[in-house]
Amino acid sequence: MFSGDLLHFPQGFIWGAATSAYQIEGAWDEDGKGPSIWDAFCRLPGRIRDGSSGEIAADHYHRWEEDIAIMAELGLQAYRFSISWPRVMPTGKQKINPAGLDFYERLVDRLLSHNIEPYITLYHWDLPLALQEQGGWPNRDTAFYFADYAAAVAARLGDRVTCWITHNEPFVVAVVGYITGELAPGIQDPVAGFRAIHHLLLSHGLAVEALRASAARQLKVGIALNLNPVHPATERETDQLAATRFDGVLNRMFLDPLFFARYPEDIEELLGPVFPRIQEGDLTRISVPIDFLGVNYYTRSVVRYDESFPIIQARQIQPEGSEYSQMWEIYPPGLYELLLRLWADYKPTNIFITENGVPVPDGLDADGRVRDERRIRYLSRHLAQAHRAIAAGVPLRGYFVWSLLDNFEWALGYTMRFGLVYVDYQTQKRIIKESGWWYAQVIQENAVPAIEEE
Repeated sequence: MFSGDLLHFPQGFIWGAATSAYQIEGAWDEDGKGPSIWDAFCRLPGRIRDGSSGEIAADHYHRWEEDIAIMAELGLQAYRFSISWPRVMPTGKQKINPAGLDFYERLVDRLLSHNIEPYITLYHWDLPLALQEQGGWPNRDTAFYFADYAAAVAARLGDRVTCWITHNEPFVVAVVGYITGELAPGIQDPVAGFRAIHHLLLSHGLAVEALRASAARQLKVGIALNLNPVHPATERETDQLAATRFDGVLNRMFLDPLFFARYPEDIEELLGPVFPRIQEGDLTRISVPIDFLGVNYYTRSVVRYDESFPIIQARQIQPEGSEYSQMWEIYPPGLYELLLRLWADYKPTNIFITENGVPVPDGLDADGRVRDERRIRYLSRHLAQAHRAIAAGVPLRGYFVWSLLDNFEWALGYTMRFGLVYVDYQTQKRIIKESGWWYAQVIQENAVPAIEEE
């Protein structure tokens, strides 16, 4: 048990952990599954830091029973996972692969038998390759195929699964997949990228309608956005303008249409001919009411004016004197700031932190334990900020650690470990880290140890 003062969370607060299909499942071509854009992207030379892929990953497709037993041992109350679209619909449309839905049905039933609530994400970046060959997310048709896919999954699982997330981080899908090209499908085309943003949001609205129409009972539906507070690097007017633009593309470009049925005027004016074509009724569909907003928070964005960057003329920098993980600045107060901003500006009915975590270069000690104190410190500090936000009136209902398992970290391959559970990729042995046992105690106490406010 924890000692000392505790920060207690409200009764009924949900404690969970999250994963995604391509990052943990493996079995990339088994039982009728079709290829995804990530299967193709990983084969391109130089795209993945360690030359790896998600073909095996954490082999969850074969080890799901063991993984659910670990969840139960940790006392997880909820598990957020994604459905692989090409596992359910190998070409992304029309023909359903029964074996794919069977896998997720077994997963859901076993979770429920352990009183672990499934939170399904329908899209976590693994677009069926066949749809990319027809244009991918810049193709408007993809939005309607996505709604058909959502309906098919809900028809099978909607009688048991209450909580659904349409998309994970559409900003990353569109901007990093279609503009910078650092992630699948690896395209560098601003026009395609901003079209992808609009079609992802349109597909969200269509999927919300499809989910609610297809299930036999009332569902709770939301979307998970990667959101950062954006700070100017200095008080110079140029840096402040750069920060406003950066915030517009990262945050308001998604939040405004979802909650206000409009895109930010300053960003529409800034983009000019690059701005996506919008058809009548699109924004009404995008802004269909949702039951909750999922927030993926890792860091803040500190931005400096840089005219060499096209369109927004803004560059993210790493402030001196800050603490850093292997990937980002560690900035816990940003979570409090972000949650208060969301509540003040957008008033979502319910908020969940759907991802929060940190990569740590974990390894086994001589006694076979993984002592990841740095992850415990990261999670503790961020949960303290979440507690502050609840005390300030934010309707934060739950928290999902990223991630349950060490996994394939996209373009970084297996060089980053985010898990509460260590995975030996050679043997696929699972070992619960010290952070996992710490989180189990958080769940049991419904509290975290009090720390000094930053």
